[in-house]
Parts: sequence; structure tokens; C-alpha cells
Amino acid sequence: MLRRIVLTATVTALSAAALGATATTAGASGLPVPLPLLSPAPDRLTVVVSETGNTRTDGRYELECAPPRGTHPAAEGACERLDQLARQGKNPFKPVGKDQMCTQQAGGPAKARITGTWQGRRINATFTRTNGCEISRWNSLHPVLPSARS
Repeated sequence: MLRRIVLTATVTALSAAALGATATTAGASGLPVPLPLLSPAPDRLTVVVSETGNTRTDGRYELECAPPRGTHPAAEGACERLDQLARQGKNPFKPVGKDQMCTQQAGGPAKARITGTWQGRRINATFTRTNGCEISRWNSLHPVLPSARS
């Protein structure tokens, strides 16, 4: 009988210890209060730019938003632009559609690749300036992507 009491007391103590966090979050009704939702991970992008005609802007940059930081030369402006596009419901990383009519103009040999996370989504996008649509797509991300010479 004593053994059963000790075993019950031990199990009760262990259960109380394991549920300690729940007990401290109990509301007036005694029911657990939901914990606040975790905020989404901050936007984290790696931007690799080449052949822009400006060796000061070519390179590999890390960009993290909320708060803006990293090695990106215009981190604050880049994060503001990404936030603006998100508020407008636009996805600047979406490729140009295959059926999209584009002007046949050359915007230079500039290339960029952006990988990472934006708005909770995985990003793996490439950018060129091979026609009017691609130039427009590139320019819409300024200052995430630098200006490029044509």
C-alpha cells in the first residue's frame, strides 16, 4: 500500500513539473490561455549580382529585414521596397510568364540571383536584362538590385 502511495505521489509530482508552463498560463477560468503566435521569420535573402558594368555593385550580399541589416549596401531601402511590394500583394520574384509579350530591347549583360526567404516563402529567382519585361522586373526591385548600365 505504501509503495502505491509513493508511486502515485511521484507520478503526480512529475506530471505537475511537466505541465508547469501550462499551469502558469492558465486564465481565470483555469483553462490554458493560448500562447501568442510566433512572428514569422524575418526576410533573409542572399543577393548575387554580376556584370552590371559597375564593379562597386557587383558581388554577393546578405540582406535581412526587421530590422534591416547585413552586407547589402542599401539594406534599409531594400527592406522598405520589399515591404512595399508585400503590402501591394506583388511577388517580385515571380518569373516573367512564357506567354508574356515583351519588347525586344537589350538591357545589358547584368545578371542576378536571389535566394532565401521572403514573406515566409522560399525564394530562388534569377534576373537578367535580356528584354523589356526582364528589365522592368529588375528595375522594380531597385534598390534590392542595383541600377545596371545598358
